[in-house]
Amino acid sequence: MSETKEHFILFPFMAEGHIIPFLALALRLVEKKGCTITFINTPLNIKKISAKLPPNPYMRLVEIPFNPADHGLPADAESTNSLPYHLILSLFEASDSFKPIVRKLIHNIFHEENGCPPPHCFISDLYFGWCADIAHEFGMYHTLFSPSGAFGMACYFSICLHLPQRKAESEEFTLPDFPEASTIHISQLSQSLKAADGNDSFSRYMTKLIPQCLNSDGMLVNTVEGLDTIGLDYFRRKFNRPIWAVGPLLLPPSGERRVAKDSQNSPEFITSWLDSKPPKSVLYISFGSQNTMSSSQMMQLAMGLDVSGKNFIWVVRPPMEFDINSEFNFKEWLPEGFAQKIRDEKRGLILDKWAPQQEILSHEATSAFLSHCGWNSVLECLIHGIPLIGWPMATEQFYNAKHMGEQVGVCVEVARGKTCEVKHEDIAAMIELVMNETEKAGKTMRRKALEAREILFDAMKDEDDYKGSSVKAMDDFLSAAELMSDKTEGTEHLKSLDDD
Repeated sequence: MSETKEHFILFPFMAEGHIIPFLALALRLVEKKGCTITFINTPLNIKKISAKLPPNPYMRLVEIPFNPADHGLPADAESTNSLPYHLILSLFEASDSFKPIVRKLIHNIFHEENGCPPPHCFISDLYFGWCADIAHEFGMYHTLFSPSGAFGMACYFSICLHLPQRKAESEEFTLPDFPEASTIHISQLSQSLKAADGNDSFSRYMTKLIPQCLNSDGMLVNTVEGLDTIGLDYFRRKFNRPIWAVGPLLLPPSGERRVAKDSQNSPEFITSWLDSKPPKSVLYISFGSQNTMSSSQMMQLAMGLDVSGKNFIWVVRPPMEFDINSEFNFKEWLPEGFAQKIRDEKRGLILDKWAPQQEILSHEATSAFLSHCGWNSVLECLIHGIPLIGWPMATEQFYNAKHMGEQVGVCVEVARGKTCEVKHEDIAAMIELVMNETEKAGKTMRRKALEAREILFDAMKDEDDYKGSSVKAMDDFLSAAELMSDKTEGTEHLKSLDDD
């Protein structure tokens, strides 16, 4: 374990799209400071993390007890990835039960006699704003961490706070505290936001969450100043706290490997297939680790890919109508003979639920990414200079797509949501627009994607005579946290658990 005085506690929400950026942040802190990291989460998530991470003397993984059944959830439901959409809010609500458990854990960490320095900074998920009070109780600096981009979360927060769609007289409306976002269309609302009226469970949860965030000492955001200024300025204005853009925080590709080398879904096989294709000729399609579409949408997407004539890699997940107790066979949900035809033509790979995404996006054969616009996927796309075809499905994904399209210029949308009607002809036309090198729109998107890539790399530069914006932001955050460490060094945070 580290002998430095710096000790950070990290606590992400139980979702792969949150845990992965938190792990990337933890590794960045270790690389930069050689500090101790205590990474806390529920048992199943810790088990998965432990399998992904190589041994690291500075990192320790700590379980907090959680019984999903106590909250009306399936037995193994410790992540949004293992839950149907209608139960995800229940997992958010269940996380409130962590408060006394986390407080006791922090108390025990301060009492440890293992040579580990006492923690001086608690970094919790944006959805765990209540951790700020616990951190301050023990004399720690507290900062939130948003794994998502600032613009997308700013739109999402603003809509949750004000529910402007309830007062809208048309299908478009503006955000009262975020006019810079321009208009929002009703089709850019998740199912929860469409149903929200201020008194429903989702509204009550968000109304309680947002004020808790204001107790934090600041917020880290997995984004870059040069691409996300409008969203960052929103949070600076609303929170009146330091907001540090420290992205892009991505795990190295080696941390993604999940399949055996003899599998046809292995990174080695996929890379070999990509090697056989011309440069900029392959469309990559993935909707993340938990998003599903309807069976009719899946059918239209397959038909659109067929009509387009383009090479593709498609990560297929079960559609909404799929019985989770059954064994998934993607061929049953695709046009008859489609999978065999694509295989015979050597034109496509259809992968079951997972693919080595960063390896695919970094390959010279990859031309574009048809994506749900989850923020991790957006960053992985931009870091490789790849344009996006957006099909946002939930939460802030709609506003990530809006941001990438209207402000960054690297995305066009083909559909929105899990139930919208989409025609295969429109899908094929959009693929042609983006991938055809003779199309002006496609050329412009590719140029802007390469410009965005340069902005990301510039933000990460750390040289003797130059520090990028994200490096400076991380340094500023660490300085603020160290000030707290200096103030509390030598004191004993032996808060009694009987003080409540």
